[in-house]
Amino acid sequence: MPVLPKPDYQPPSWQFNAHIQTIYPSVMRKIKFAYDRRERLDLPDGDFVDLDWKQHKGNNRKLVIITHGLEGDSNRHYVVGTAKVFFQNGYDALGWNCRSCSGEINRLARFYHHGDTSDLRKVIDHAIHTYGYEEIVLVGYSMGGSLSLRVLGEDPLSVPAQIKKAIAFSVPCDLLSSVQLLSKPHNTLYNARFLRKLGKKIKEKEKKFPGQISAEGYDKIKHFLDFDNRYSAPLHGFTDAIDFYTQASVKPFLKNIRVPSLLVQALNDTFLSEECICYEEAENNPFLFLETPEKGAHCGFMLPGSEFSWAELRALDFAIS
Repeated sequence: MPVLPKPDYQPPSWQFNAHIQTIYPSVMRKIKFAYDRRERLDLPDGDFVDLDWKQHKGNNRKLVIITHGLEGDSNRHYVVGTAKVFFQNGYDALGWNCRSCSGEINRLARFYHHGDTSDLRKVIDHAIHTYGYEEIVLVGYSMGGSLSLRVLGEDPLSVPAQIKKAIAFSVPCDLLSSVQLLSKPHNTLYNARFLRKLGKKIKEKEKKFPGQISAEGYDKIKHFLDFDNRYSAPLHGFTDAIDFYTQASVKPFLKNIRVPSLLVQALNDTFLSEECICYEEAENNPFLFLETPEKGAHCGFMLPGSEFSWAELRALDFAIS
C-alpha cells in the first residue's frame, strides 16, 4: 500500500484499443455544461490567466480546481465533465486556462510548462483569499496532473491547509521517457497534433516578439526534443531540452506529498512509459495512492451509457471519501 487493487473499469466494447479510447472522447465527446462567468487573473510578472467559474448561489466553501493538459483548455471534455459532476455534488467548480490557452495569446514571450506551478499557486491563493474557500480539491489531467501534484510536492510545508485532496490522471511523470514514446511511429498522430497547435502560437509570438522568437523552419520540427530545445528550454530558463525534462518532471517530487493524492495511470496509455507508473513512489509514501486500470488510455476512461467518464466519477469518489 498504497498501490491500490486494479479497478474493474471497462470502456465501451467498441473502443477496443488504446487509440480509440484516447481519440474518440477527445474529438467526439460532448458534455452539456456551461460556466457562469470568466475572470481574468493578472499575474505578478504582467501576464494573465483566465478562470472559468461555475458557482452555487450563497456562501459555498467547497471548490474543485481543474487543470487541463498540454494545449488543452477549460472546455476540454475531461475538464467540463469533472466540473459538472463535482458541481452536482455540492462543489463550486473552477476550470482555469494556462497562459495562451484561453483563446487569447498571453502577453509575454514565455508560455507554460509541466514544471511551472507558479500560476496554479496564484489561482489557489486567489480562490482562498478572494473567495474564502475552506475545502479545495485539485484535479488534473496529463500535464495538469503534473502541475497539481507538483504543487503538493515541491514545498510540502507551504501547501495551504485548505487543499484537502488531489487527483491526477494520465500523468507523464517522467518527461524524457514520455517524449521518447511520443516520437515512436504508433504515436505519430498525437505528436503531430501537439506540434501543429504549438506552431500556431509560435507564429503569433513571432509577430509580437520579432527577433526573440522565430518560426522560420518550424515545419521541419518533427519531434518534441527539437521543439523543446528551440523554444521551451530557452524561453523558460533551461539549458536545453534534457535539462527541461529533468527539472520539469514531477516524479522526483512525489515522495514529498503530504496531502492524500490519487494518481491514476492506465496501463495501455501510449503516452506513458514504465517510468511513469511510479509503483515505488506510491509504495513508499502513505499519502500517494496509485491506481493502474488496464484500459482507459490517455484521458479517455469513457463508460458505457454514462454521461460521465470513469475518471470523473473516480475523482469525486476519492475527494469525498
